[in-house]
Amino acid sequence: MHETILVTGATGTVGNEVIEALSSQNVRVRAGVHSIIKGDRFRVFPNVDLVEIDYARPESLRVAYTGVTRVFQITPFTQDQVEIAKRLIDMAKEVGVKQIVKLSASGADAEPGIQMGRWHREAEQYLESSGVPYTILRPTSFMQNFIAYQGASIVHEGKIYQPLGSGKVSYIDAHDIAAVAKVVLTQSNFDGEALELTGPEAISVEEVAGILSRVSGRTITYVDVPEEAARQAMSSQHLPDWMVDAMLELNQILKAGYGAHVTNTVAQITGRPARTFAEFAQNNAHCFIAE
Repeated sequence: MHETILVTGATGTVGNEVIEALSSQNVRVRAGVHSIIKGDRFRVFPNVDLVEIDYARPESLRVAYTGVTRVFQITPFTQDQVEIAKRLIDMAKEVGVKQIVKLSASGADAEPGIQMGRWHREAEQYLESSGVPYTILRPTSFMQNFIAYQGASIVHEGKIYQPLGSGKVSYIDAHDIAAVAKVVLTQSNFDGEALELTGPEAISVEEVAGILSRVSGRTITYVDVPEEAARQAMSSQHLPDWMVDAMLELNQILKAGYGAHVTNTVAQITGRPARTFAEFAQNNAHCFIAE
């Protein structure tokens, strides 16, 4: 094994999938985690090592990056995420990393775009000018978000609360993002590219509710939440104002249909079609059914 690939943010939705995808490859994988305990799930993979990363401590980053040949870079959703991204890129350059694959977001290059996109674009531009070979992945909203953020209300109330109206989104399974990442990290044929990743279809939340109803065998309904009610709900969970504003802005553009574009990039790179929401729901049916 001559390659060592570091995955930052390894315990998140995409990071977890990337670790699993790379675990079957002939490479060493270094899972960058905020806490070693949170990375215990990766110990089952013989080619995966854990490394604790503290973004505020340069010495922590140096330990994590030393000996690494490629990086799958995920930054946390924080107000200083651009500064963190730049710090990671600088460290990668310092130790001689030969490829960075950055997880960005669909629409990051839009002008003027939304705040989430502008944060990603600033980090992208810093990477582009760094001199380190790079590839950027720009996925749409994750299918897994319906488990992470709506799972409880789906299971206990049979309802999905979202302020998206009838807006359609080409949701993508994080498994497919990881499948693309695996190819990009192990083949190096995509230097300098920004890849737009989507699911194979654009669907509304009402259609999502219909699919989940069929999979779970019970009625799941979509409740279109007014924006102000959505703001109050997020604020009641003690989310900071900057995060609430950014998430509501994202919801506004999704409601307006700006997340409905569909690409064939997943199929072109992996050789198989991106998963439909119905396939995702079937694979994760246990997450939508009360025990």
